[in-house]
Amino acid sequence: MTERQTGERMVAAPALAQNLVPAPQAKAVIEHHPPGRARVWTRRLLILGLLGCAAGGLYWRAHRVAPLPAWIAMGNGRLEADPIDIATKFAGRIAQLRADEGDRVTAGQVVALMDTRDLEQSLKRSEAQVEQAKRVVEQTMATRAQTESSTKLAQQELARSEKLAKSGYATRELLDQRQQALDAAKALQNVADHRVAEAEKALTAAEHDAELVRVNIADNALAAPRDGRIQYRLANAGEVLGVGGKVFTMLDTSYVYMDIYLPTLTADRVKIGASARILLDAYPDRPIPAKVSFLSDQAQFTPKMVETKSDRDRMMFRVRVKIDADKARDHADEVRSGLPGVAYVKLDEKQDWPEALKGAER
Repeated sequence: MTERQTGERMVAAPALAQNLVPAPQAKAVIEHHPPGRARVWTRRLLILGLLGCAAGGLYWRAHRVAPLPAWIAMGNGRLEADPIDIATKFAGRIAQLRADEGDRVTAGQVVALMDTRDLEQSLKRSEAQVEQAKRVVEQTMATRAQTESSTKLAQQELARSEKLAKSGYATRELLDQRQQALDAAKALQNVADHRVAEAEKALTAAEHDAELVRVNIADNALAAPRDGRIQYRLANAGEVLGVGGKVFTMLDTSYVYMDIYLPTLTADRVKIGASARILLDAYPDRPIPAKVSFLSDQAQFTPKMVETKSDRDRMMFRVRVKIDADKARDHADEVRSGLPGVAYVKLDEKQDWPEALKGAER
């Protein structure tokens, strides 16, 4: 190795040593927030918590349920209304729909029209037959009037001939002729009376046929049988339905009720017609007056073998609480089928309702 190479290696060694010296570590930068900001946020959270507790307390106080007296029974349930199907009486095509889902309808309101062009043609034919039958009646009555006149004339001629015969001015042969003429006139009158009766019967039958067609046309105008609300539309205009085809399903809002279940010992004290109140979850401050309309005579949720007293105590009986029809109609927007709530039944009619359940007898 030459001296030059040895010198170069000695110069490079210190440089390499300098590169191997560890670099000084960077100091972590810690930010310090002012202590006042943390205290402000803590104070705000405490205030919000206190406000929430206060609001919850006020809500609980406003909506808490006081303990019920022993003479009031309660049960949970849902408002229900009887469904009614609006269906066709005859097979045919739907010409027009006049209602839709959610619409309120009144008894007798037409909600759909069926195509009645064929029935209208039948009505025209029946009315023409009625007019023809009327003319036949008029003709037979005119014929009967003529026979009545002939009979009256024959009676008068016979009477005159009998007077003449008593005086000797009429022969027996003349009397026989007059009697035969009277008998013939009476026979014709009987025939005329019979024809008039037959014509009148034919007229009545024709009028009944025409009226039947009118009734069928009227039955093709589908009307709501009760006051209520359309729940489902099951067909569209232009569809052809068979006999009994359903067009709408409506709810009878005049018969709104809630079924609840009471244990045996409580159900034994409930009477038909007992005063009741219904509180809906949607309207907890509006007690709805009602009455008990039904008590089941069969227990539900019953064990298979009811042997002990504790088993009998667990038996539940269905009780129906019905809202007055007028109140249900007046407040149909509030009293809707399916709303959950609680029904309260008075077991002692001598007691007054608590203030929270009195409500307005609206």
